Amino acid sequence: MGIASLGSGSRGNGTLVAIGDAVFLVDCGFNLKQTEQRLARLQLSPGDLTAILVSHEHSDHIAGVAALSHRYQIPVHASFGTLKNGPQEFTCNAFDGDVPFELSGVTVNPVVVPHDAREPTQFVFEHDGKRVGVLSDLGCVTGHVVDQFSDCDFLLLEANHDRGMLDRGSYPPALKRRVGGDLGHLSNTQAFELLYRIAHPGLHVVIGHISEQNNDVGIVSALFAQLEPQLASLHIATQREGQGWIGEPPITRQISFDKVM
Repeated sequence: MGIASLGSGSRGNGTLVAIGDAVFLVDCGFNLKQTEQRLARLQLSPGDLTAILVSHEHSDHIAGVAALSHRYQIPVHASFGTLKNGPQEFTCNAFDGDVPFELSGVTVNPVVVPHDAREPTQFVFEHDGKRVGVLSDLGCVTGHVVDQFSDCDFLLLEANHDRGMLDRGSYPPALKRRVGGDLGHLSNTQAFELLYRIAHPGLHVVIGHISEQNNDVGIVSALFAQLEPQLASLHIATQREGQGWIGEPPITRQISFDKVM
């Protein structure tokens, strides 16, 4: 069981979850060549993927899904609202938000979150009592979100912007209101307060979706370092480099590495 990032930010997102016998890709905002390269960096090929799950229809999360799925015949799952509002070439298996379903022996819980999309969901994957959460692109923290993402063993969590940098930055006023609003993205402070509530000594955390215009990795690192003593580990995923495997990488990675050796 483990989690990794192909890259995380406004120019493209993709999170890998290895759990049970499955390897899931949550979102794909990169073109096909970039996706192949980023997977290879993590010792995976597209053929190792069990399924692609899409959180919502914004381009930084969905732009590369159709090409990757079509080229490698990977099944795609997204909410009915995402399917309705997504690109014309986008086809998938549709699910209802907040209704868990099973894929390859893993329970997938698509958690509905407040974001400005048709039916946005984030995900909790559960197998054999272990839980992996992917939580980005939400404008505020609700009680439902806290309940669903408590007791995870691994978690990718959005810390999108520093409020002061957003207010002083070059975004037009309407975009600032969108990003900082209740249907936009979590600020550093909001993310910190959420993690403070759900932190426990067995939790491995990856902070992601950090804005390159309205945030700074140094600010994020300094803030969340306060919670490191309460966590198993704390990491930061970047737009360019993503984040290597935290926890146990999938068996497919180990087989591929042995063959290379």
